[in-house]
Amino acid sequence: MTQTGVRVERQPLSRYTTLGVGGEAEIWFVETLDQLREAVSAPYRILGGGSNLVVADEGVPERVIRLCGPLAKADLEPDPQLSTAGDIVTGWVGGGTPLPGLLRKLQGLGLSNLEGTVGIPAQVGGAVWMNAGTRFGEMFGGLHSLELVTPQGTRTVTPDELDWGYRNSGIPRGEIVSRVRLRLRASTPPDVQARMTLADDARKGQPKMKTPGCAFKNPQGVAGKGAGRLIDEAGLKGTRCGQAMISPEHANFIVNLGGATAADVHGLLDIIRRQVPVPLELEYELWP
Repeated sequence: MTQTGVRVERQPLSRYTTLGVGGEAEIWFVETLDQLREAVSAPYRILGGGSNLVVADEGVPERVIRLCGPLAKADLEPDPQLSTAGDIVTGWVGGGTPLPGLLRKLQGLGLSNLEGTVGIPAQVGGAVWMNAGTRFGEMFGGLHSLELVTPQGTRTVTPDELDWGYRNSGIPRGEIVSRVRLRLRASTPPDVQARMTLADDARKGQPKMKTPGCAFKNPQGVAGKGAGRLIDEAGLKGTRCGQAMISPEHANFIVNLGGATAADVHGLLDIIRRQVPVPLELEYELWP
């Protein structure tokens, strides 16, 4: 029995990843900051929406923390003390809040700034951690402040205090995004929907099968060539390793054909690294 009553279960992580692979781990379903502080008192990993993640077939030895309950809810009421004429600052949004549902609520309220993250199957904490987004916008474009939890305590920071950039939040490893406040602009539901549709239409060529998302970051300084085009030019679309495949639709996506293993995915990543002439930086997080 834990001190704070947090629910703990041993389950396969394949149930919680968009790729659908991963062995067993001890999962802590954390609902409060007190429970989170207890959870981080031993070696741990934080599990968001399970996208952008490849978990080893053997699982992981650390406890795995999943934010839920109050830490997966959003207070979108404007904070009158922090909001200004140009910016609407919300109450706290839990790190375990599903991003797609949050975007639907913001659209209904006519609140703008996060439309560029449409279609990303993540929780807020994970999306903030990697500064997820598209060419139409990213998470840090709509953040006012972040609450971060570590075994040493809790601190609140602003984006200006972090060295964030493309697919990088600058949050030190080992710190968990427990909650954030959003910085939004007043708009109208139709206008927000139009911007979401524009960003979503640009994603139509992406595969609909089980996938962790983009495998590699777009290399900087390679004019007009993202990672997907470079992998495609290497002739790797459709390449298979076991039941994992480089998507024929978009070469920067690895998909699970059914029954794929983490070892299959690692095999494809190795093939890409060997055959693409430009060094590529991995966008996936690999456990362990």
